Amino acid sequence: MEESRNPFLQENIIESASSYSTRFNPEKRGRQSFTGTGFPGLKKRGHALGNRSWIKIEQNGSSKVVELDKATIMRHCSLPARDLRLLDPLFIYPSTILGREKAIVVSLEQIRCIITADEVFLMNSLDGSVVEYKSELCIRLQKEKYHSDDLPFEFKALELALEFACITLDNQVKELEMEIHPVLDELAKSISTLNLERVRRFKGHLLALTQRVQKVCDEIEHLMNDDGDMAEMYLTEKKQRSSCNDLYDQVQGNNLTEPRVSLGSRSAPVSPVGSTSGAHKLQRAFSNVSAHRHGSLSASSVTGEPENIDQLEMLLEAYFVGIDNTLNKLLSLKEYIDDTEDLINIKLGNVQNKLIKFELLLTAATFLATVFAVVTAVFGMNFEDEVFDEPNRFNWVVSISAILCVILYICFLLYFKHKKVFPL
Repeated sequence: MEESRNPFLQENIIESASSYSTRFNPEKRGRQSFTGTGFPGLKKRGHALGNRSWIKIEQNGSSKVVELDKATIMRHCSLPARDLRLLDPLFIYPSTILGREKAIVVSLEQIRCIITADEVFLMNSLDGSVVEYKSELCIRLQKEKYHSDDLPFEFKALELALEFACITLDNQVKELEMEIHPVLDELAKSISTLNLERVRRFKGHLLALTQRVQKVCDEIEHLMNDDGDMAEMYLTEKKQRSSCNDLYDQVQGNNLTEPRVSLGSRSAPVSPVGSTSGAHKLQRAFSNVSAHRHGSLSASSVTGEPENIDQLEMLLEAYFVGIDNTLNKLLSLKEYIDDTEDLINIKLGNVQNKLIKFELLLTAATFLATVFAVVTAVFGMNFEDEVFDEPNRFNWVVSISAILCVILYICFLLYFKHKKVFPL
């Protein structure tokens, strides 16, 4: 009866018991505080994938802004999550060009994009380089509708990214040269704290810019030295090869199932002319596809790469020459800074040597003056001697002491000259 009257009595007892055990059990209390609402700054693992703004550029030159999350991009382009981290603006990664099965991941300066055989996913940003890249790529693709070009779509997008990266870095190097040369010339003329601080700031900027240019140069050189990586970037060719393989499998399957169909349909009348022409067409398609498949397999399956990668190699080589020229400018500028620092060190060393010479001469003169002062101090003592009977004798002693000090000073100078301490 009491249980029917108080249906929540048992629940209240359980809650009070759990609160009592939690209060007097520190382990449970720690677990309860941790498994509550959680820390305010942390994201749950399932909600870490947020949508990002991408600019989708197609082969015909059209573009649109789309909102995609990481999972969609990974499925569409067959990319691992570590490749997408290279494109994340929250992380700072050096310039990278990666060739994957169905996409090329490009991270060059401000240009961060994913290039496939049919489209480009460009990381949307308000940066001027991103806007210029998008507009220039669309203009080039629209112009190439009327002018045939042998360059595949993925190489057109990659070429423009390399072009923008090389031009951006070269412009920054030119601006640095124009700013740093007057400062170095002024520092060579007059050494001051302000000029030294400006040169130190420019040198830090030069070091950071050199690292960026060196990374782009190393990345291009690495691709040129690895034929397998270059072969991975032929996305259009791999797509065509995949479609040919699918067509081959389809034709082979039809060829295997056609005799069964003809044998099973005994009651249906069959025209000998139609069947003969269909068989010829099927045989001709089978021979064409098998020949294409045999050629593709001999070029790709055996060697693991396309027969001709000279197209991509020449493209990379052209921009490698440009970025290497930019790197040489930076190295020349660094050598100019080092030469200026050496000149400043020589000037400071010369001033220090002059100070040391002056200090040496002053020390010798102080020593002789001390000797002269000792002589005068001796005669200043209160004692009786025949020398004090005649005042002229004191004058003779002072004069002789002064002459001896001068002769001794000359002897010091001759000794310094003999030891080549400093030229006189």
